[in-house]
Amino acid sequence: MSVRARLRATVPAPLPSSQAGPPEITGPPGRRLLVQRSDDEIVARPLDDAFAARAGATVRFPAPWPRRRGTWEVAPDATLAVFAGVHAVRAVHPSGAALWEVRHGCWAGGCQEFHASYEEYADRRDHRYPESGSVGFSADGRLVWAHVRGPLPEGELSPDTADEWLVIDAEDGRVLARADAEAVAAGSAHLPHPADPWQMGLSIGEGQDGAPLRWGRWDGKELTVDCLDDDLCLLSLSPSGDRLMTVSHDQDSLAVRNSRGAVVESLDWDAGAAIPRHPEAPADTDEDELPVSWDWAGGFLDETTLIASTTESDEDCGQYRHWLVDTTAAHGFVPVDYPAPVSCEPSALGGGFWSTLSPSRDVVHVWSPDGPEG
Repeated sequence: MSVRARLRATVPAPLPSSQAGPPEITGPPGRRLLVQRSDDEIVARPLDDAFAARAGATVRFPAPWPRRRGTWEVAPDATLAVFAGVHAVRAVHPSGAALWEVRHGCWAGGCQEFHASYEEYADRRDHRYPESGSVGFSADGRLVWAHVRGPLPEGELSPDTADEWLVIDAEDGRVLARADAEAVAAGSAHLPHPADPWQMGLSIGEGQDGAPLRWGRWDGKELTVDCLDDDLCLLSLSPSGDRLMTVSHDQDSLAVRNSRGAVVESLDWDAGAAIPRHPEAPADTDEDELPVSWDWAGGFLDETTLIASTTESDEDCGQYRHWLVDTTAAHGFVPVDYPAPVSCEPSALGGGFWSTLSPSRDVVHVWSPDGPEG
């Protein structure tokens, strides 16, 4: 038995794919944005409940440096964009004005300089492929959490501290709190608690060395960081924020956990045991040669339902597979049946919806379950 995917919306990208990265839908139900980043700007387009663009509401944020030189995030109300660059975190108004900037250590490997501007290293070969941190807005948009390469120029933490985690006032750029992230990142991603603006998840990638998972709590004075695990990728939070969806660094285990990192009872699945062999896999191929693995993708559709995928391991066999998971009953993993084969992993949007990209990566397709089949 499978579950049919019903196409709910087709959302075109605001920028041509030849000039920009893929579009994505961000934000919770009621505050969704279609966002896309080029080298020159971020375009943010508020969406209504049917995923249609709101008339006249598109906002553009001029970019301070090219897209490959860092990451970025748009505030929930689309009034501010924050760019996490190689040398600084910078907040930008739609006019292009820099509202504030927090400088930090350089993300280019081995560089010990505190750069004053992007132009200082724009053409340097040793800064061509930097590592990166990330930023994330709190649920209410009043705080910016930033994962940066330490130390800060005027820092109190040890000069040997590799990465720092900051809590910043989104309005004026004041650093309200900071802590040692206890990691040496190649990249990272923030996942905000949907209900509590003073909690944040941080999923860090260290390449082959691991995937540290951190959970931050700020009480208005002090930032407390829980080191949940050093080998987990955080993919999604449930609407309540009480549950986390994680995939292990080696992609063999998918789990639902509480905010302390403990696996919720019986909600831990090994890919090889939970997912059947691909139907198009050659009959004479040993399972060890084509192991099933989870993607670092998917998330909560609602408080108890996940969408997950195995596209990376399916690639050598044929059609990519996505799976719905009901965490309240022993229904197992139900494959999703699409009207046409999909070409990428799913992104959970909440409210019972998820999205995929078109093969040309210039259209976002929005889906919901439409009942069993077969």
